[in-house]
Formats: sequence, C-alpha cells, structure tokens
Amino acid sequence: MEEWGLGPEDLEKINSELIYTRISGYGQTGPYSKLPGFASVCEAVGGFRYVNGFPDRPSVRPNLSMGDTMAGLQGVIGILLALQARNGNKRGGVQSSGKGQVVDVAIYESVFSLLEGVVSEYDGANVTRGCSGSTLTGIVPSNLYRGSDGKDIIIGANGDSLYSRLLDAMGVPKEDELRTWDSNAKRVENQDIIDAKIGEWVGMRSTEETLQILAKAKIPSGLIYSVEDMVTDPHYIARGQFEEVKIEELDRDLKIPAIGPRLTSTPGSTKHPGRSRPGQDSKEVLQEWLGMTDADITDLINSKAVIQND
Repeated sequence: MEEWGLGPEDLEKINSELIYTRISGYGQTGPYSKLPGFASVCEAVGGFRYVNGFPDRPSVRPNLSMGDTMAGLQGVIGILLALQARNGNKRGGVQSSGKGQVVDVAIYESVFSLLEGVVSEYDGANVTRGCSGSTLTGIVPSNLYRGSDGKDIIIGANGDSLYSRLLDAMGVPKEDELRTWDSNAKRVENQDIIDAKIGEWVGMRSTEETLQILAKAKIPSGLIYSVEDMVTDPHYIARGQFEEVKIEELDRDLKIPAIGPRLTSTPGSTKHPGRSRPGQDSKEVLQEWLGMTDADITDLINSKAVIQND
C-alpha cells in the first residue's frame, strides 16, 4: 500500500482520525513480516494444525479456512477497540484520543489466540499438547460415538454430576466399576474403558433414540451435522439462520447464512449479495459515493486503474 501512496502514514496526513486495518500472514513487524502467508500455512505456524488430527498420523486441516475467518474477526475487534480509544467512553473511564491508529492483524496470531492453555502448559509443566483425535486432552468423557444407523454423535459428560447422570441414563448398575471413577482425574486414567462402554451403549440404538435419552437426562449431546442436516433442522429455521438472495445466474433465490450475532433491536441482514463479475458497480460507486464526473471515471477506466463491466 505504501508503494501506491496509500499507506497509513500517507492517509493520516489527510485524516488523522482514520482507523487503518491491515491483515497479513505474519503482521507488519518481525522477521516473517515480508513472507507471503495463506491461511493454510499460517494455521500451521500458529500451532492450530499441531493439535488437529490423530497422534499416529500427520496433522489434518478442517475443510475450511479457519485462519481467514479468525483474522477477519480479530480485525473487527481491533476496529471496535480503536473506535473506543478514538471516541472515548465516559462510563468506562476511557478518554478520547481523538486520533485513529493502525490495527495490525496477523493470520497466524489469530489462530494462535485459539490455543487456550497450550503455552502455560508448556511453560509451567513442560507439556506439549498435540493431536488427540476426537477427544479433548484431560477431559473425559467427551468424544464421538457411532449409533446403529451409522451416524455419529458427540457426548460431553465430563463434569462429575453429568457423568453420574450419563451412567444412570445408560442403566449402569450402582456396583459397576464405572461408578467408582467419580472425578475427572480418575476418568482420565480410565478413558479407553469409559469410551468403549459408552460406544457400546450408543451403538445398540439409533442416534435419534440416544439423543432423546440424553436430552431427558440433560446430558450435552448432539448429532454431527452436515449442511443437509442444517438446512432442514427446525432450530436453525426457527432462529432464522438462513437468508435468501437473488443471484443473476440462478433462476431461483440462493440460500446463504444469516448475519450473526443476533441483535434484538438492530438485527443484520444481507443488503447486497455481490456481483458475478468484478467492476459491475464501479460507475455507480464512483458517481454516487465519491461524486466523480463521467470524464473522471472514463480516465480511470482508460488508465486501467478501475475495472468496469456492464
């Protein structure tokens, strides 16, 4: 941006209140700042990939660009914090600086922020948390279990009272050894046995029947949803989790995710779904938003500074 005369120092001369947000792989400082960085690579450098997968095979990636999404969220958070600093907040005791600032977001740092206690575990106990498959290290039981219909559910009964209620729901006798593991520390030591017993119980019935039993016992549990499950689920629908927008190339409306989080007084919605070709709205934006003349716009198009597609 500096090469184009559009860096933060250039724009600060025009508007000192400007909040300038930069998102890059490794941030604007440090030895890696000039390296290219896609989400796939930055998720690895940020430690996210190291804890994903199974211990006996290479790390895996969720079929999503988590780094890009998290960097966008950190950008929004940074902008809101910068607005607070610039505008002030009397109730919160924040005095107005009256000035903008640069929000420096790094993709690797955005996924690094998801690592919970990994750094403290390493520094304080010399423990390096790694991949643990479908479980969470040190938390039992919290795992994936397959029903007789071939569908998978997650059961999280790692609290002592939750574990006791799960055993009740499973019909485990009072004298069974499963009942003696009444603390998480004991359950961690016997994780394989506990998971095997739960898996055996879940596998004897359909996931729907199992989830009904667990819901009645107030045990956190749920089906692993595909997008097909989501678009037909009554809770998703009742919460308004989908919007429909018009797309030029389709002869019907297109379903997209609704805007979140949900605000009670000023809920968000999609005003414009975007265009199929870049530059279709260039003239409208330049005229209506920036007040440019037809001659100015033509000069920009001819110099290839702006793309226009009718």
